[in-house]
Amino acid sequence: MYRKFALAAALLALPLYQAIPASAGAPAAPAKPKPVAWQKVSSVDLAEFNKDIVPGKLTMDVAIYMPSNFDPSFNKLNLPKMLEGLRAAKEIYRPAGVQINLLWVKTGAIDPRFLALQANEIPRIPDTEYVNSYEASKRHPTELTAQARDAFGSIIEPDKNNKRTIYLVALQDVVMPFLDPSDKRNWTVKMVRTGGLSFPTYSYYTSLPDQFRGVITITNLSTPSRQRRTIAHELGHKVMNVSHEYKETSPAHEIFADGGLMLYGSGEDIPSGAAGRWHLERLRMSPFLYVLGSDGSKKWNPDYKDGGHYYDPLYGDKVVHFPGQSSMDPNW
Repeated sequence: MYRKFALAAALLALPLYQAIPASAGAPAAPAKPKPVAWQKVSSVDLAEFNKDIVPGKLTMDVAIYMPSNFDPSFNKLNLPKMLEGLRAAKEIYRPAGVQINLLWVKTGAIDPRFLALQANEIPRIPDTEYVNSYEASKRHPTELTAQARDAFGSIIEPDKNNKRTIYLVALQDVVMPFLDPSDKRNWTVKMVRTGGLSFPTYSYYTSLPDQFRGVITITNLSTPSRQRRTIAHELGHKVMNVSHEYKETSPAHEIFADGGLMLYGSGEDIPSGAAGRWHLERLRMSPFLYVLGSDGSKKWNPDYKDGGHYYDPLYGDKVVHFPGQSSMDPNW
């Protein structure tokens, strides 16, 4: 008798339960971000800024997005500092035979949610000693967060040359989670606050849409050294497609040393040949570069052949094969 009563009660309750939407009481999903209404900054004299550009040389196109709605307390970056950092980059790349052309500077109010971003998802697989970091990145590419994807989709305007253009996007905070060894056989998740982040294809192999393949975020140019090197350094990740490395120094998450542009320090050297890990050669082969014609035409370098990982066939033998390494106890 009790079992019949319980069954009847359950059957009576079923239509009522089914009538309640599964999403009832759940917070509404954030609205899809609208494209930013950008306006060109007319006070920037592009002709004056680009007066060093001459035909016949390898050139990269750079554009600047500068939000107009930074929080009042944010003081790490402004347009004059951004322009000065790009001028310094012109000087640093000039000895390599590469010139930097500023396409435009635009300003506008971005969605406040995107003033601070988590760049990538927490990595699932840490690097170990079995393969080097570039090989590991090809197997397990870094993935953008949905927030970063939405942000860049609303910030970067669609254009036929999106994947060839470098976009310097000024933001307040961009944080990057990574895995760091904590003891004999464990890793811990850490979060680093970046002053600049280049989203390079050696790391974001196959996971970066063409529309914002050229994105670089800039958040801190508050010191003379940052203002001098940050933009040039981040451009190096993009156009050389290498990590923090230099000559005998193999890639690592952070390396503080002088000498090379691609280390953390005061160096500005872009070395060549096998001894220089082919930095100059890889730079001059970059798909972000073109030869400027006397008529203003652009003859672009060939694009990546396999998504742009470090060992992309585009580079031929201009790569370094090195063993994997780990700071963990090998006898774990």
